[in-house]
Amino acid sequence: MMGLYLRAIVFYLGMAVLTVPFSLLALLLLPLPAVTRSRWVAGWAHSVMWWLKVTCQLSYEVVGRAHIPDTPSIILAKHQSAWETIALQAIFPPQVWVLKRELLMIPFFGWGLWAVGSIPIDRSSGREALKKLVTHGKHRLKRGLWVVIFPEGTRTMPGEHGKYHIGGAWLASHTQSVVVPVAHNAGRFWRKNSMLKYPGVIQVVIGAPIDTTGLKPDAVNRLVETWIETQMLSL
Repeated sequence: MMGLYLRAIVFYLGMAVLTVPFSLLALLLLPLPAVTRSRWVAGWAHSVMWWLKVTCQLSYEVVGRAHIPDTPSIILAKHQSAWETIALQAIFPPQVWVLKRELLMIPFFGWGLWAVGSIPIDRSSGREALKKLVTHGKHRLKRGLWVVIFPEGTRTMPGEHGKYHIGGAWLASHTQSVVVPVAHNAGRFWRKNSMLKYPGVIQVVIGAPIDTTGLKPDAVNRLVETWIETQMLSL
């Protein structure tokens, strides 16, 4: 167990070292197009994934890469740990996240999030938050960026099934965008509220794109939830 703690400490130290220069790079790249900026900053995610494998012997495999569309889409993913917030940047094309606005206040990390055009929301503002999500999401998609949303909102433990909030489906329905569902078992190795990283191979499954044309948000949400939670039973 002590070895796991030491590996985790080394990982976090390296992650911190990587975060500072990439966050500053994101600020320096502000004059460049959003997609170009996002590609450069995605180097941080690739570096962190490499460092995680070196220090903690934790890697990942992806099934379904062929399902990734050629045009900017909306990613709705299972949320079990901090791992997927990093890994999805290394797996998918240039993207932005929908996130709690408080995250932008974190030194360096938050600055980088702001610089790449992440979409901060206030969940307590209800319908107003949905309006802002559609406005900003439509803008990001038109600029060639994918939008990543965790419909459960907060991390769940392995085996848990959180409530799927309507935001991601609402954005997809109101922009007639394609949705790409993603399931994974990162919570088995990088657990919620734990600094330990267990060695192994995280399994990521990318589902077939869902065409939201003519679908209401509730219908989109049900399709995504059914696919992800069914997939989780085999991970």
